Amino acid sequence: MRLLVRFMGFLFAAGTVVFLVGVGAVAGLIWHFSKDLPDYSQLQDYEPPVMTRVHAVDGSLVGEYAKERRLYLPIQAVPKLVINAFLAAEDKNFYEHGGIDYTGMARAGLVYIQNYGSNRRPQGASTITQQVAKNFLLTNEVSFARKIKEALLAMRIEKTYSKDKILELYLNEIYLGLGAYGIAAASLVYFDKSVNELTVAEASYLAALPKMPATLHPVRNRDRAIERRNYVIDRLVENGWVKQADADKARKEPLAVTSRSNGAHTFAGEYFAEEVRRDIFERYGEKKLYEGGLSVRTTLDPKIQVMARKAMVAGLVNYDEQQGYRGAMSKLDISGDWGVKLAEIKSLSDISPWRMAVVLETSDQSARIGFQPGRELGGAVSKQRETGIVTVDGVRWARALQGGTRGKTPTAVSQVLQPGDVIYADPLYKDGHPVEGQYRLRQIPEVSGAMVAMDPWTGRVLAMVGGFSFDQSQFNRATQAYRQPGSSFKPIVYSAALDNGYTPSTVVLDAPIEIDQGQGAGVWRPENFSSGKFQGPVTLRNALRQSLNTVTVRLAQDIGMPLIGEYSRRFGVYDELPNYLSYALGAGETTAMRMVTAYSMLANGGRRVKPTLIDRIQDRYGHTIFKHDQRECRGCDAPGGWKNQPEPQLIDRREQVLDPMTAYQITELMEGVVQSGTATVIKEVGKPVAGKTGTTNEAKDAWFVGFSPDIAVAVYMGYDKPRPLGKGNAATGGHLAAPIVRDFLKLALADKPAVPFKVPAGIKLVRVAAKTGMRAGPGETGGTILEAFKPGTAPPDNYSVIGVADADARGGMSAQQQPDSGFLMRPGTGGLW
Repeated sequence: MRLLVRFMGFLFAAGTVVFLVGVGAVAGLIWHFSKDLPDYSQLQDYEPPVMTRVHAVDGSLVGEYAKERRLYLPIQAVPKLVINAFLAAEDKNFYEHGGIDYTGMARAGLVYIQNYGSNRRPQGASTITQQVAKNFLLTNEVSFARKIKEALLAMRIEKTYSKDKILELYLNEIYLGLGAYGIAAASLVYFDKSVNELTVAEASYLAALPKMPATLHPVRNRDRAIERRNYVIDRLVENGWVKQADADKARKEPLAVTSRSNGAHTFAGEYFAEEVRRDIFERYGEKKLYEGGLSVRTTLDPKIQVMARKAMVAGLVNYDEQQGYRGAMSKLDISGDWGVKLAEIKSLSDISPWRMAVVLETSDQSARIGFQPGRELGGAVSKQRETGIVTVDGVRWARALQGGTRGKTPTAVSQVLQPGDVIYADPLYKDGHPVEGQYRLRQIPEVSGAMVAMDPWTGRVLAMVGGFSFDQSQFNRATQAYRQPGSSFKPIVYSAALDNGYTPSTVVLDAPIEIDQGQGAGVWRPENFSSGKFQGPVTLRNALRQSLNTVTVRLAQDIGMPLIGEYSRRFGVYDELPNYLSYALGAGETTAMRMVTAYSMLANGGRRVKPTLIDRIQDRYGHTIFKHDQRECRGCDAPGGWKNQPEPQLIDRREQVLDPMTAYQITELMEGVVQSGTATVIKEVGKPVAGKTGTTNEAKDAWFVGFSPDIAVAVYMGYDKPRPLGKGNAATGGHLAAPIVRDFLKLALADKPAVPFKVPAGIKLVRVAAKTGMRAGPGETGGTILEAFKPGTAPPDNYSVIGVADADARGGMSAQQQPDSGFLMRPGTGGLW
């Protein structure tokens, strides 16, 4: 008995020693791995990379920019269904354990022993807290050392942070495939939904992804993905989180994934979105753009943008088709499956409803075409094949180019299309309605151009078209293309004159003029568009209305190019304008954005505007870090609510770059350009519009810039490598650019009242003779107009004609150069009777 007692004592002592040694070993092991653990307190201030989102004025999404597509969602905003789905898939005891699931660890250890030596990856037993520790603070190394550190960190994290905080970090950090990080981004990427809209089946699929997102790809491994999704659904039922009937319904649902684009999300807004991206990059840098979680509210009006693109594209295409058909884009062997071959050809993705197609067979009456099939989410070519018919009506425009000239109008489809031709086509319309199954041949225009629409009072860019297709060329012609504005620059010259003592009735001589350019450069002889025809003395109104070059040159001589250069800087058209008279005719280079900004200052009464594509930028916490509108609002922050105090006032401290009365005078002159000058096509808008056409030397650029009281527009058309657009009237700004603006304004102003331009205080409206600018006699109404004069000025009773001296020096004007101008000319002198 005594021996037994001694033996039991020995066993107890030995056990105690072993226990103490074990405890010491475990303590030592914990101390060893604890001494270099990462600082888990950083989780408190963790700011994950979050995508920047850009929105239009109506709140619609314009674009998203991110290296990791993530939207941070507070746990309070995560639906219970989504939380339960992830708990069922990853850690059903999450709210019960202290960071480590010992049962799961034992199960994983048993599996490891069974698979030892098989080279299989060990089964994980990580809780959500352990995954947070690994994802945020450790690496993906597969080792016992990492697992021990992970467990130690998990226990410390559990003692420091609430369960909801830990779950919030997890649900926003995890990678779920297709470039999506966190549940909010994944919900958008996979299903184009917010998390609040997810069904049981959709939430279960997302919850299945954390461990193996690539293996559970919804297209490449659809069956495996559905199997794993259904496993999660079963766990939801098992835990009592979903009813059996709802689970049965969810299991039967197909895995319908809606791929979400990474590019611009507003149709026709690609150039605008890219310009905003560049702006943010320049302001805040790459990290802030792609990881800062900025919320950007832009000035883009999606409805106006669609109108602008429609008008611009139609103008480019109409001009291009008038030049003739250049032939098929390429040839394709249509034997076998033509769809797979056609899918390999790069097509433009942003020119809907145009679609790439291949001609399958032709006859005199029609051609059968096959459209390019789409691709599934996994990249595989869709098996669906769609065909259509191109009839003679669909190719009637396609006159073949022969030696630079157009051939005859085709009478048979086979004259234009051949089997294997790769083309673009869109629905054929008759009487305003698409003809079912019939299509029209299209070709990508060679000519390009740009359009900018702006709010003239604020400088907010409402719409921007930088070319025919962003997918074809990302070069933004609205902001990056420097082109000669031609005569559309003349209103700046005339504004400088009117702001410095001249009136709309000032008379300048329209006659031949020679400018000695000096230093062996020869003599410059500017001519009007109608070369060889001159009108003698003309008023500034009539000179601008008819865009007379010789008058503009004489006016520039009289007021001086340095003054014109100063006004061009004020309006932002040019930074520095050389003191050459040719620059008064728009020989310098500028952009459509600069031109529409300058005209906006004429439209708003002479106030400086700074063009902007962004109204406001907020950081990830909702704090405003940029605001375009810098006006002071006095009384807007009155404490205690309304107490009969004066109404709030907006204080506008923007620079006055032009006298408001001068701005009105030039506006009235440009209304004359629209009513009876070079832009009469704009009259079809049926609303007050002022503007000016522009055509450069050899007709390499065609412009129209103008405005209504509410919107300013600039359009230019020209080849990227400048070459003549044509000859004669057919290649002028009035013929090419103005119709584009007309079509746009008819849409943009359709529901706007016909509000006239506001007359500023101090302006006197005096009736004058339209031809001479002289005050109209009592009762005289025929051939008269109301002209705007500033205080201290009035219609002249007699004239000192600008430019008479140089005409006298040249021997005056011949009889052929003296049309009926309304003035009495002294033969041989160019003077006045």
